[in-house]
Amino acid sequence: MTVFQLIFREIIKRKLNFTLSLLAVVITVSIFVSFFTTGQASKNETIRLMRDIGFNLRIIPKKTDMAEFWKTGFSDYTMPESHVYKLASFKGLSYAHLTAVLQRRVIWKDMDVILAGISPEVPSAGREKTPMFFSIKPGNVYIGFEVARRTGLKKGEETDILGSLFSIEKVLPESGSEDDIRIYAHLHDVQAILGEENRINEIKALHCLCIMKGSITDSITMLREQLLGVLPDAKVLLIRAIAIAREKQRYMAEKYFAFIIPFLVVVCMAWIGILALINVRERRREIGIMRAVGYGSGRIAALFLGKAVLIGLIAAAVGYGIGTWLALEFGPDIFRVTANMIIPEIKIFYWCLIAAPLFCALSVFIPAMIAVTQDPAVALREK
Repeated sequence: MTVFQLIFREIIKRKLNFTLSLLAVVITVSIFVSFFTTGQASKNETIRLMRDIGFNLRIIPKKTDMAEFWKTGFSDYTMPESHVYKLASFKGLSYAHLTAVLQRRVIWKDMDVILAGISPEVPSAGREKTPMFFSIKPGNVYIGFEVARRTGLKKGEETDILGSLFSIEKVLPESGSEDDIRIYAHLHDVQAILGEENRINEIKALHCLCIMKGSITDSITMLREQLLGVLPDAKVLLIRAIAIAREKQRYMAEKYFAFIIPFLVVVCMAWIGILALINVRERRREIGIMRAVGYGSGRIAALFLGKAVLIGLIAAAVGYGIGTWLALEFGPDIFRVTANMIIPEIKIFYWCLIAAPLFCALSVFIPAMIAVTQDPAVALREK
């Protein structure tokens, strides 16, 4: 009788042991596949949600009076608009989502408002990213909630702002901050209104701090050193609360997946190993007889390892199917922002076909060694 015939006979005879072993691997493969399939969506969703908190870097003219800056919310000094393109062109910098801004307080319609000109985001060298801030077309404006409430202006209407006619593209929702009295326009439109052509008073940017690997002081020191080499007439401010919140959330998400997968692997390996040990104990007399009639150690080990490999192959196929179904069925409800990124990962199926059998064989290796080393005479004397 061949090894394969013996394996199938043993499976038929001990269905419960086979089913429990198969179930353990199917569960592990399913969870791994579903986590991996949704993993990229989870990572991107965390990045986007944290990105929406806002910019965490503010680059302003070096001679800015900081007392006035914190009082008004922006610098009274300006710097060339070309600074944002110069900063973006340098490779290896830790700055991303660069946006040039020019802000001034003005009196408009008997209101004290903040007129803010913003440029489209300037991508850093070699780092194309999805914009994190809205981009306004020339000739259009976004008006804050309080501005709209006080003036009665609505989306689609036209209004004169300090001698220039603009179309209201959007009324922003109430924010509970100074944004409620801001009027956003394209940077070049605001420059023209204020007579500040090619000038800006701030560059907003984003930096992903590695606060878990080093102190936040080290990070800001590095940022300032980088900026000094590119724009010596500017200085960078780090909004620590936003920076720390972003990095802690990303760190937590990464650590969660790093914990749960090894935990599942260890539990599954222990589960299969224990079942294999039970199987060896139940088959002591059978193994003893096989040894007595001439079956070698290699052939007996092949019975246990062959069964483990078969379990791994079946579990890989079934687990991949279940895991993919779970990801596609429930993933979009969990990761709403990046739901369209959840797609079947075919390459994972091939990895499962390789990894699952190896994993099962490794799990039963010790029980298999116990089986081939036991003395047949001792096994046959047992009742």
